[in-house]
Amino acid sequence: MKELPGTRGLILNEPLLWEKGKKGRRGMSIPAADVPRAALEKELLGEGPEFPDLSEVDVVRHYTRLSQWNFGIDTGMYPLGSCTMKYNPKANERQAATPELASAHPMLADDQVQGALHLMYDLQEFLAGITGLPGVSLQPAAGAQGELAGILIFAAWHHSRHSRRTRILIPDTAHGTNPASAALCGFQPVPVKSGPGGILEARTVAELMDENIAGIMLTNPNTLGLFETQIREIADIVHAKGGLVYNDGANMNAVMGIVDAARCGVDVMHLNLHKTFSTPHGGGGPGAGPVCVTGELAKFLPSPRVIREGETCRLADGGPDSIGRVHGFFGNFSVLVRAYCYIRTMGPENLKKASQLAVLNANYLKEKLKGDLHLPYDRPCMHECVFSDARQREHKVTTLDMAKRLIDFGFHPPTIYFPLVVPGAIMIEPTETECKDDLDLFIEALKRVAREAKENPELLRQAPQRCKLKRLDETGAARRPRLCG
Repeated sequence: MKELPGTRGLILNEPLLWEKGKKGRRGMSIPAADVPRAALEKELLGEGPEFPDLSEVDVVRHYTRLSQWNFGIDTGMYPLGSCTMKYNPKANERQAATPELASAHPMLADDQVQGALHLMYDLQEFLAGITGLPGVSLQPAAGAQGELAGILIFAAWHHSRHSRRTRILIPDTAHGTNPASAALCGFQPVPVKSGPGGILEARTVAELMDENIAGIMLTNPNTLGLFETQIREIADIVHAKGGLVYNDGANMNAVMGIVDAARCGVDVMHLNLHKTFSTPHGGGGPGAGPVCVTGELAKFLPSPRVIREGETCRLADGGPDSIGRVHGFFGNFSVLVRAYCYIRTMGPENLKKASQLAVLNANYLKEKLKGDLHLPYDRPCMHECVFSDARQREHKVTTLDMAKRLIDFGFHPPTIYFPLVVPGAIMIEPTETECKDDLDLFIEALKRVAREAKENPELLRQAPQRCKLKRLDETGAARRPRLCG
Protein backbone atom coordinates (compact mmCIF):
# COMPACT_ATOMS: atom_id res chain seq x y z
CA MET A 1 0.00 0.00 0.00
CA LYS A 2 1.51 3.30 -1.11
CA GLU A 3 -1.44 5.66 -0.73
CA LEU A 4 -1.57 7.74 2.44
CA PRO A 5 -4.56 7.00 4.68
CA GLY A 6 -5.92 10.56 4.65
CA THR A 7 -9.05 11.01 2.51
CA ARG A 8 -11.70 13.51 1.51
CA GLY A 9 -14.44 10.97 2.23
CA LEU A 10 -17.89 11.86 3.47
CA ILE A 11 -18.07 13.20 7.04
CA LEU A 12 -21.58 12.91 8.46
CA ASN A 13 -22.99 15.71 10.58
CA GLU A 14 -24.80 14.78 13.75
CA PRO A 15 -27.05 16.99 15.90
CA LEU A 16 -27.56 16.72 19.64
CA LEU A 17 -29.89 13.96 20.81
CA TRP A 18 -32.24 16.66 22.14
CA GLU A 19 -32.49 18.03 18.58
CA LYS A 20 -33.17 14.58 17.09
CA GLY A 21 -35.82 13.47 19.55
CA LYS A 22 -39.56 13.54 18.73
CA LYS A 23 -42.35 12.88 21.16
CA GLY A 24 -43.69 9.36 20.91
CA ARG A 25 -40.58 7.66 19.53
CA ARG A 26 -39.55 4.52 21.38
CA GLY A 27 -36.44 2.34 21.25
CA MET A 28 -37.88 -0.38 23.47
CA SER A 29 -41.15 -1.60 24.99
CA ILE A 30 -41.48 -1.67 28.76
CA PRO A 31 -44.16 -3.86 30.37
CA ALA A 32 -46.91 -2.00 32.15
CA ALA A 33 -46.29 -1.57 35.88
CA ASP A 34 -48.03 -4.21 38.00
CA VAL A 35 -47.94 -2.07 41.14
CA PRO A 36 -49.77 1.22 41.75
CA ARG A 37 -47.90 4.45 41.23
CA ALA A 38 -46.68 5.97 44.53
CA ALA A 39 -48.80 8.84 45.72
CA LEU A 40 -45.77 10.95 46.62
CA GLU A 41 -43.74 10.10 43.49
CA LYS A 42 -43.55 13.64 42.14
CA GLU A 43 -42.87 15.13 45.59
CA LEU A 44 -40.09 12.58 46.24
CA LEU A 45 -38.48 12.52 42.80
CA GLY A 46 -39.34 15.91 41.35
CA GLU A 47 -40.12 16.50 37.69
CA GLY A 48 -36.95 14.83 36.43
CA PRO A 49 -34.90 15.76 33.36
CA GLU A 50 -36.58 16.17 30.01
CA PHE A 51 -34.95 13.31 28.12
CA PRO A 52 -35.55 13.13 24.35
CA ASP A 53 -37.76 10.40 22.89
CA LEU A 54 -35.64 8.34 20.46
CA SER A 55 -36.01 5.21 18.38
CA GLU A 56 -33.37 2.48 18.37
CA VAL A 57 -32.08 3.53 14.96
CA ASP A 58 -31.75 7.15 16.17
CA VAL A 59 -29.50 6.05 19.01
CA VAL A 60 -27.40 3.60 16.97
CA ARG A 61 -26.76 6.09 14.16
CA HIS A 62 -25.99 8.88 16.61
CA TYR A 63 -23.19 7.04 18.40
CA THR A 64 -21.88 5.41 15.23
CA ARG A 65 -21.49 8.80 13.57
CA LEU A 66 -19.85 10.29 16.63
CA SER A 67 -17.40 7.37 16.71
CA GLN A 68 -16.39 8.17 13.13
CA TRP A 69 -15.21 11.61 14.19
CA ASN A 70 -12.65 10.06 16.52
CA PHE A 71 -9.13 8.83 15.89
CA GLY A 72 -7.72 6.01 18.00
CA ILE A 73 -5.17 3.23 17.91
CA ASP A 74 -7.73 0.98 16.20
CA THR A 75 -7.96 3.61 13.43
CA GLY A 76 -4.31 4.16 12.68
CA MET A 77 -0.82 4.96 13.92
CA TYR A 78 -0.74 6.99 17.14
CA PRO A 79 2.90 8.15 17.48
CA LEU A 80 2.69 10.19 20.70
CA GLY A 81 6.15 10.48 22.20
CA SER A 82 6.55 9.63 25.90
CA CYS A 83 3.16 7.90 25.97
CA THR A 84 3.60 4.48 24.29
CA MET A 85 0.27 4.46 22.47
CA LYS A 86 0.76 0.96 21.10
CA TYR A 87 -1.79 -1.53 19.84
CA ASN A 88 -2.82 -3.95 22.58
CA PRO A 89 -4.03 -7.51 21.95
CA LYS A 90 -7.80 -7.82 22.22
CA ALA A 91 -7.35 -11.18 23.97
CA ASN A 92 -6.24 -9.36 27.10
CA GLU A 93 -9.43 -7.28 27.01
CA ARG A 94 -11.47 -10.47 26.96
CA GLN A 95 -9.65 -11.90 29.96
CA ALA A 96 -10.08 -8.69 31.94
CA ALA A 97 -13.83 -8.89 31.25
CA THR A 98 -14.12 -12.47 32.55
CA PRO A 99 -17.23 -12.28 34.81
CA GLU A 100 -15.58 -14.19 37.68
CA LEU A 101 -12.86 -11.53 37.77
CA ALA A 102 -14.70 -8.41 36.64
CA SER A 103 -17.68 -8.96 38.94
CA ALA A 104 -15.81 -9.90 42.12
CA HIS A 105 -16.77 -7.51 44.89
CA PRO A 106 -13.71 -5.80 46.41
CA MET A 107 -14.86 -6.54 49.96
CA LEU A 108 -15.11 -10.32 49.56
CA ALA A 109 -13.11 -12.34 52.06
CA ASP A 110 -9.70 -13.59 50.95
CA ASP A 111 -10.84 -17.22 50.78
CA GLN A 112 -13.52 -16.24 48.25
CA VAL A 113 -11.14 -14.53 45.79
CA GLN A 114 -8.13 -16.82 45.77
CA GLY A 115 -7.92 -16.71 41.97
CA ALA A 116 -7.69 -12.93 41.95
CA LEU A 117 -5.18 -12.87 44.80
CA HIS A 118 -2.97 -15.50 43.13
CA LEU A 119 -3.05 -13.43 39.94
CA MET A 120 -1.97 -10.32 41.85
CA TYR A 121 0.77 -12.19 43.70
CA ASP A 122 2.14 -13.61 40.46
CA LEU A 123 2.03 -10.17 38.82
CA GLN A 124 4.04 -8.74 41.72
CA GLU A 125 6.64 -11.46 41.14
CA PHE A 126 6.69 -10.84 37.37
CA LEU A 127 7.26 -7.10 37.83
CA ALA A 128 9.99 -7.80 40.38
CA GLY A 129 11.71 -10.05 37.84
CA ILE A 130 11.36 -7.51 35.02
CA THR A 131 12.83 -4.63 37.06
CA GLY A 132 15.24 -6.51 39.32
CA LEU A 133 13.60 -4.86 42.35
CA PRO A 134 12.07 -7.45 44.71
CA GLY A 135 9.52 -5.33 46.63
CA VAL A 136 6.34 -4.53 44.66
CA SER A 137 3.04 -2.82 45.48
CA LEU A 138 0.21 -2.86 42.92
CA GLN A 139 -1.82 -0.15 44.66
CA PRO A 140 -0.97 3.09 42.83
CA ALA A 141 -3.65 3.88 40.25
CA ALA A 142 -1.50 5.81 37.77
CA GLY A 143 2.06 6.74 36.97
CA ALA A 144 1.89 10.03 38.85
CA GLN A 145 0.49 8.24 41.91
CA GLY A 146 3.30 5.69 41.59
CA GLU A 147 5.74 8.61 41.68
CA LEU A 148 3.97 10.02 44.72
CA ALA A 149 4.19 6.67 46.50
CA GLY A 150 7.86 6.38 45.57
CA ILE A 151 8.77 9.78 47.01
CA LEU A 152 6.68 9.11 50.12
CA ILE A 153 8.92 6.05 50.52
CA PHE A 154 11.93 8.38 50.18
CA ALA A 155 10.52 10.51 52.99
CA ALA A 156 9.69 7.50 55.19
CA TRP A 157 13.17 6.02 54.73
CA HIS A 158 14.91 9.27 55.66
CA HIS A 159 12.56 9.72 58.62
CA SER A 160 13.44 6.22 59.87
CA ARG A 161 17.10 7.23 59.85
CA HIS A 162 16.40 10.53 61.67
CA SER A 163 17.63 12.31 58.55
CA ARG A 164 15.88 15.57 57.68
CA ARG A 165 16.35 16.41 54.02
CA THR A 166 14.40 18.99 52.07
CA ARG A 167 15.43 18.84 48.41
CA ILE A 168 15.40 16.41 45.45
CA LEU A 169 17.40 16.63 42.23
CA ILE A 170 15.28 16.51 39.06
CA PRO A 171 16.94 16.59 35.61
CA ASP A 172 15.47 18.73 32.83
CA THR A 173 14.89 15.52 30.85
CA ALA A 174 12.70 13.95 33.55
CA HIS A 175 8.95 13.55 33.12
CA GLY A 176 6.91 16.68 33.79
CA THR A 177 5.08 15.24 36.81
CA ASN A 178 8.29 14.56 38.74
CA PRO A 179 8.66 18.07 40.25
CA ALA A 180 5.01 18.04 41.35
CA SER A 181 5.41 14.65 43.03
CA ALA A 182 8.46 15.88 44.91
CA ALA A 183 6.72 19.09 46.00
CA LEU A 184 3.60 17.23 47.19
CA CYS A 185 5.82 15.20 49.49
CA GLY A 186 7.34 18.31 51.01
CA PHE A 187 10.58 18.40 49.00
CA GLN A 188 11.93 21.30 47.01
CA PRO A 189 12.70 20.28 43.40
CA VAL A 190 16.23 21.23 42.31
CA PRO A 191 16.54 21.40 38.50
CA VAL A 192 19.58 19.70 36.95
CA LYS A 193 20.67 20.58 33.41
CA SER A 194 21.53 17.73 31.12
CA GLY A 195 24.81 17.77 29.21
CA PRO A 196 25.36 18.71 25.56
CA GLY A 197 24.75 15.09 24.53
CA GLY A 198 21.22 15.10 25.96
CA ILE A 199 22.05 12.95 29.00
CA LEU A 200 22.77 13.72 32.63
CA GLU A 201 26.45 14.01 33.51
CA ALA A 202 27.78 12.54 36.75
CA ARG A 203 29.99 15.55 37.47
CA THR A 204 26.93 17.85 37.43
CA VAL A 205 25.20 15.64 39.98
CA ALA A 206 28.35 15.53 42.11
CA GLU A 207 28.44 19.35 42.21
CA LEU A 208 24.84 19.56 43.44
CA MET A 209 24.65 16.55 45.75
CA ASP A 210 24.99 17.30 49.46
CA GLU A 211 23.63 16.14 52.84
CA ASN A 212 20.42 18.13 52.32
CA ILE A 213 19.46 16.28 49.11
CA ALA A 214 17.06 13.35 49.68
CA GLY A 215 17.89 11.81 46.30
CA ILE A 216 17.38 12.12 42.58
CA MET A 217 14.39 11.45 40.28
CA LEU A 218 15.60 10.15 36.93
CA THR A 219 13.63 9.17 33.85
CA ASN A 220 15.56 6.47 32.02
CA PRO A 221 15.37 6.35 29.06
CA ASN A 222 14.87 10.07 29.37
CA THR A 223 12.32 12.23 27.59
CA LEU A 224 14.71 12.81 24.69
CA GLY A 225 14.55 9.07 24.07
CA LEU A 226 18.16 8.63 25.17
CA PHE A 227 19.54 6.15 27.68
CA GLU A 228 21.24 7.69 30.70
CA THR A 229 24.58 5.97 30.18
CA GLN A 230 26.11 7.40 33.39
CA ILE A 231 23.32 6.18 35.65
CA ARG A 232 25.50 3.75 37.64
CA GLU A 233 28.07 6.44 38.38
CA ILE A 234 25.30 8.91 39.27
CA ALA A 235 23.72 6.36 41.64
CA ASP A 236 27.04 5.83 43.39
CA ILE A 237 27.42 9.60 43.92
CA VAL A 238 23.90 9.91 45.35
CA HIS A 239 24.27 6.86 47.58
CA ALA A 240 27.63 8.08 48.91
CA LYS A 241 25.90 11.21 50.21
CA GLY A 242 23.07 9.23 51.84
CA GLY A 243 20.46 9.79 49.12
CA LEU A 244 18.17 7.47 47.15
CA VAL A 245 17.70 7.01 43.40
CA TYR A 246 14.23 7.08 41.85
CA ASN A 247 13.73 5.90 38.27
CA ASP A 248 10.56 6.93 36.48
CA GLY A 249 9.65 3.74 34.60
CA ALA A 250 7.17 5.31 32.18
CA ASN A 251 9.55 4.52 29.31
CA MET A 252 9.91 0.85 30.23
CA ASN A 253 8.73 -0.13 26.75
CA ALA A 254 12.30 0.47 25.57
CA VAL A 255 14.17 -1.69 28.07
CA MET A 256 12.08 -4.73 29.10
CA GLY A 257 14.35 -7.73 29.42
CA ILE A 258 17.39 -5.62 28.64
CA VAL A 259 18.05 -3.36 31.65
CA ASP A 260 18.17 -4.44 35.30
CA ALA A 261 17.17 -1.37 37.32
CA ALA A 262 18.69 -2.70 40.53
CA ARG A 263 22.10 -3.18 38.89
CA CYS A 264 21.85 0.41 37.64
CA GLY A 265 21.65 1.52 41.28
CA VAL A 266 17.92 2.31 41.33
CA ASP A 267 16.19 2.13 44.73
CA VAL A 268 12.60 2.97 43.76
CA MET A 269 10.81 2.73 40.43
CA HIS A 270 7.25 2.88 39.18
CA LEU A 271 5.82 1.25 36.06
CA ASN A 272 2.97 2.46 33.86
CA LEU A 273 0.97 -0.70 33.16
CA HIS A 274 -1.29 1.38 30.91
CA LYS A 275 1.66 2.26 28.66
CA THR A 276 3.82 -0.83 28.58
CA PHE A 277 1.66 -3.75 29.66
CA SER A 278 -1.46 -3.84 27.50
CA THR A 279 -4.05 -1.41 28.76
CA PRO A 280 -5.27 1.15 26.18
CA HIS A 281 -3.60 4.42 27.10
CA GLY A 282 -5.43 7.73 26.86
CA GLY A 283 -9.01 8.82 27.35
CA GLY A 284 -8.52 9.56 31.02
CA GLY A 285 -7.94 6.10 32.43
CA PRO A 286 -8.02 3.77 34.12
CA GLY A 287 -4.32 3.21 34.69
CA ALA A 288 -1.99 1.53 37.13
CA GLY A 289 1.41 2.60 38.43
CA PRO A 290 2.90 -0.21 40.55
CA VAL A 291 5.94 0.81 42.57
CA CYS A 292 8.98 -1.48 42.83
CA VAL A 293 11.71 -1.09 45.46
CA THR A 294 14.84 -2.73 46.83
CA GLY A 295 14.53 -5.31 49.60
CA GLU A 296 15.68 -2.73 52.16
CA LEU A 297 12.79 -0.42 51.27
CA ALA A 298 10.05 -3.08 50.98
CA LYS A 299 8.77 -2.42 54.51
CA PHE A 300 7.80 1.12 53.46
CA LEU A 301 5.59 0.03 50.53
CA PRO A 302 1.88 0.93 50.45
CA SER A 303 -0.35 -1.65 52.07
CA PRO A 304 -2.09 -4.00 51.87
CA ARG A 305 0.05 -6.20 49.64
CA VAL A 306 -0.62 -9.75 48.53
CA ILE A 307 1.53 -12.36 50.27
CA ARG A 308 1.60 -16.12 49.80
CA GLU A 309 1.55 -18.65 52.61
CA GLY A 310 1.84 -22.18 51.25
CA GLU A 311 -0.92 -22.59 48.66
CA THR A 312 -2.95 -19.66 49.97
CA CYS A 313 -2.67 -15.95 49.17
CA ARG A 314 -3.98 -13.16 51.36
CA LEU A 315 -3.94 -9.40 51.67
CA ALA A 316 -1.55 -8.39 54.44
CA ASP A 317 -1.43 -5.01 56.11
CA GLY A 318 1.94 -3.33 56.19
CA GLY A 319 3.89 -2.88 59.36
CA PRO A 320 4.47 0.36 61.24
CA ASP A 321 6.88 1.61 58.55
CA SER A 322 4.41 1.33 55.63
CA ILE A 323 3.29 4.60 54.05
CA GLY A 324 -0.26 3.15 54.19
CA ARG A 325 -2.96 3.08 51.54
CA VAL A 326 -2.65 5.23 48.44
CA HIS A 327 -5.75 3.82 46.72
CA GLY A 328 -8.98 2.10 47.70
CA PHE A 329 -9.37 -1.67 47.63
CA PHE A 330 -7.13 -3.49 45.10
CA GLY A 331 -6.32 -0.63 42.74
CA ASN A 332 -7.61 -0.67 39.15
CA PHE A 333 -7.93 -4.43 39.04
CA SER A 334 -8.81 -4.85 35.34
CA VAL A 335 -5.53 -3.14 34.42
CA LEU A 336 -3.67 -5.67 36.56
CA VAL A 337 -5.46 -8.54 34.76
CA ARG A 338 -4.46 -7.19 31.35
CA ALA A 339 -0.84 -6.81 32.45
CA TYR A 340 -0.79 -10.35 33.85
CA CYS A 341 -2.19 -11.76 30.60
CA TYR A 342 0.24 -9.75 28.48
CA ILE A 343 3.27 -10.92 30.44
CA ARG A 344 2.12 -14.55 30.46
CA THR A 345 1.38 -14.64 26.72
CA MET A 346 4.56 -12.80 25.74
CA GLY A 347 7.03 -14.55 28.00
CA PRO A 348 10.53 -13.23 28.77
CA GLU A 349 11.90 -13.55 25.23
CA ASN A 350 9.03 -11.73 23.56
CA LEU A 351 8.96 -8.96 26.17
CA LYS A 352 12.60 -8.37 25.31
CA LYS A 353 11.84 -8.56 21.59
CA ALA A 354 9.06 -5.98 21.97
CA SER A 355 11.59 -3.52 23.39
CA GLN A 356 14.13 -4.34 20.70
CA LEU A 357 11.57 -3.71 17.96
CA ALA A 358 10.43 -0.45 19.61
CA VAL A 359 14.04 0.76 19.60
CA LEU A 360 14.58 -0.44 16.02
CA ASN A 361 11.46 1.38 14.78
CA ALA A 362 12.43 4.64 16.49
CA ASN A 363 15.94 4.57 15.05
CA TYR A 364 14.53 3.77 11.59
CA LEU A 365 12.31 6.86 11.78
CA LYS A 366 15.20 8.97 13.06
CA GLU A 367 17.49 8.02 10.20
CA LYS A 368 14.81 8.43 7.52
CA LEU A 369 13.63 11.86 8.70
CA LYS A 370 16.80 13.61 9.85
CA GLY A 371 17.37 14.98 6.34
CA ASP A 372 14.00 16.78 6.46
CA LEU A 373 13.62 17.75 10.11
CA HIS A 374 16.22 19.15 12.49
CA LEU A 375 17.59 16.45 14.81
CA PRO A 376 19.09 18.13 17.90
CA TYR A 377 20.76 14.93 19.19
CA ASP A 378 22.06 12.82 16.32
CA ARG A 379 22.89 9.65 18.21
CA PRO A 380 21.25 6.24 18.64
CA CYS A 381 17.93 6.66 20.45
CA MET A 382 15.79 4.28 22.41
CA HIS A 383 12.02 3.98 21.86
CA GLU A 384 11.43 7.55 20.68
CA CYS A 385 13.23 10.33 18.83
CA VAL A 386 12.94 14.10 19.11
CA PHE A 387 13.09 16.53 16.18
CA SER A 388 12.39 20.28 16.05
CA ASP A 389 11.01 22.89 13.66
CA ALA A 390 14.34 24.75 13.37
CA ARG A 391 14.53 24.25 9.57
CA GLN A 392 10.93 25.33 9.01
CA ARG A 393 10.99 28.50 11.09
CA GLU A 394 12.62 30.50 8.27
CA HIS A 395 9.44 29.86 6.28
CA LYS A 396 7.33 30.94 9.29
CA VAL A 397 6.05 27.39 9.73
CA THR A 398 5.87 26.06 13.28
CA THR A 399 5.75 22.64 14.89
CA LEU A 400 2.03 23.17 15.48
CA ASP A 401 1.45 23.88 11.77
CA MET A 402 3.22 20.65 10.78
CA ALA A 403 1.29 18.63 13.35
CA LYS A 404 -2.03 20.03 12.07
CA ARG A 405 -1.09 19.26 8.45
CA LEU A 406 -0.20 15.68 9.37
CA ILE A 407 -3.85 15.16 10.34
CA ASP A 408 -4.85 15.76 6.69
CA PHE A 409 -2.74 12.76 5.70
CA GLY A 410 -4.60 10.46 8.11
CA PHE A 411 -2.11 10.31 10.98
CA HIS A 412 -2.49 11.38 14.56
CA PRO A 413 0.17 14.03 15.29
CA PRO A 414 3.11 13.16 17.53
CA THR A 415 3.74 14.93 20.83
CA ILE A 416 4.74 18.55 20.26
CA TYR A 417 6.62 21.17 22.31
CA PHE A 418 7.83 18.54 24.77
CA PRO A 419 10.42 18.00 26.15
CA LEU A 420 10.99 21.66 26.91
CA VAL A 421 14.77 21.36 26.50
CA VAL A 422 14.23 21.29 22.71
CA PRO A 423 12.52 24.44 21.34
CA GLY A 424 9.75 23.49 18.92
CA ALA A 425 10.08 19.81 19.80
CA ILE A 426 8.45 17.07 17.70
CA MET A 427 8.58 13.89 19.76
CA ILE A 428 7.77 10.62 17.95
CA GLU A 429 7.35 7.15 19.44
CA PRO A 430 6.41 4.55 16.80
CA THR A 431 6.24 1.61 19.29
CA GLU A 432 6.93 -2.01 18.39
CA THR A 433 3.46 -2.72 17.02
CA GLU A 434 3.77 -0.70 13.79
CA CYS A 435 4.97 -2.59 10.70
CA LYS A 436 7.52 -1.18 8.24
CA ASP A 437 4.82 -0.46 5.63
CA ASP A 438 2.94 1.83 8.00
CA LEU A 439 6.15 3.44 9.23
CA ASP A 440 7.06 4.21 5.60
CA LEU A 441 3.67 5.84 5.02
CA PHE A 442 4.16 8.00 8.12
CA ILE A 443 7.68 8.93 6.99
CA GLU A 444 6.41 9.88 3.52
CA ALA A 445 3.68 12.05 5.06
CA LEU A 446 6.19 13.93 7.23
CA LYS A 447 8.55 14.36 4.28
CA ARG A 448 5.70 15.82 2.25
CA VAL A 449 4.83 18.19 5.10
CA ALA A 450 8.47 19.32 5.23
CA ARG A 451 8.43 20.00 1.46
CA GLU A 452 5.17 21.94 1.72
CA ALA A 453 6.71 24.09 4.46
CA LYS A 454 9.14 25.39 1.82
CA GLU A 455 6.86 25.44 -1.21
CA ASN A 456 3.47 26.40 0.22
CA PRO A 457 3.79 27.49 3.86
CA GLU A 458 0.33 29.13 3.86
CA LEU A 459 -1.23 25.70 3.30
CA LEU A 460 0.30 24.46 6.56
CA ARG A 461 -0.78 27.56 8.46
CA GLN A 462 -4.40 26.80 7.49
CA ALA A 463 -4.25 23.05 8.17
CA PRO A 464 -6.07 20.81 8.75
CA GLN A 465 -8.45 21.06 5.80
CA ARG A 466 -10.01 17.59 5.59
CA CYS A 467 -11.34 17.21 9.11
CA LYS A 468 -14.83 17.89 10.35
CA LEU A 469 -13.40 20.75 12.40
CA LYS A 470 -10.59 22.93 11.07
CA ARG A 471 -8.00 24.97 12.98
CA LEU A 472 -9.42 25.71 16.42
CA ASP A 473 -8.80 28.69 18.67
CA GLU A 474 -6.72 26.79 21.23
CA THR A 475 -5.75 29.93 23.16
CA GLY A 476 -9.40 30.93 23.51
CA ALA A 477 -10.34 27.40 24.56
CA ALA A 478 -7.69 27.45 27.30
CA ARG A 479 -8.53 30.92 28.59
CA ARG A 480 -12.33 30.89 28.13
CA PRO A 481 -13.41 27.25 28.24
CA ARG A 482 -17.04 26.48 27.49
CA LEU A 483 -17.94 23.90 30.08
CA CYS A 484 -21.64 23.47 29.36
CA GLY A 485 -23.93 23.13 26.34
